[in-house]
Amino acid sequence: MIKLYGFGQAFGVADASPFVVKVDLFLKLSGLEFEYIGDFNQLKKSPKNKLPFIDDNGKKIGDSAFILKHLTNAYDIKLDDHLNDTQKSQAALYAKALDESLYWCLVYSRWVKDDTWPLLYQAFFSQIPIPFKWVMPGIIRKDVKKTLRRQGYGRHSEAELLNIADDHFSALSTLLGENKYCFGEQVSSFDAIAYAALCEFISVDFPNSFNQQARKYDNLIQYCQRIEAEYYT
Repeated sequence: MIKLYGFGQAFGVADASPFVVKVDLFLKLSGLEFEYIGDFNQLKKSPKNKLPFIDDNGKKIGDSAFILKHLTNAYDIKLDDHLNDTQKSQAALYAKALDESLYWCLVYSRWVKDDTWPLLYQAFFSQIPIPFKWVMPGIIRKDVKKTLRRQGYGRHSEAELLNIADDHFSALSTLLGENKYCFGEQVSSFDAIAYAALCEFISVDFPNSFNQQARKYDNLIQYCQRIEAEYYT
């Protein structure tokens, strides 16, 4: 059986990481039997030292994009057969935008914003033993801030990052329109990617400026609720 390793359920969504949710929903959409294991400690077993990764009958694959490619090829998954070549190309580019741009807005909104940091601390660090819980969270947060700055997004103001995030939300809202799924009435693999990104802003159980911005788009809220009703109840 396929085993999916992630961080664990948090903030009212399937996993705190959009990349884990992406693989989780992709597996559900594909109808593949799998076991989800939410355990931060599994990082040390990951082939890329990050989560998610899967163990497919002894073969470990890391990075959500490579996981989806592996599963599609290994199990002859047909989720995208109804898409034309233009739609497939668009989906590939949209996926990169969400993974490489909107994701960093999410990181900022959780690790840098002082109003959200206590929630992150509680979710990830409250159970670790003393004295590590007194030192480790601050060290990790500082490292995340350095990573954001090296990446470039940490050099922007919150207002600028909100504008970047809203560009993504607006584009996804336009793409979705009144459709059931992103490319029409039939689900595709891109829906796993889009939902995974959106649920971390829309479906989480706390407010901040980024979450509130995403929640201005009624069709995106309904989209998340629809997928949750179909696959997470």
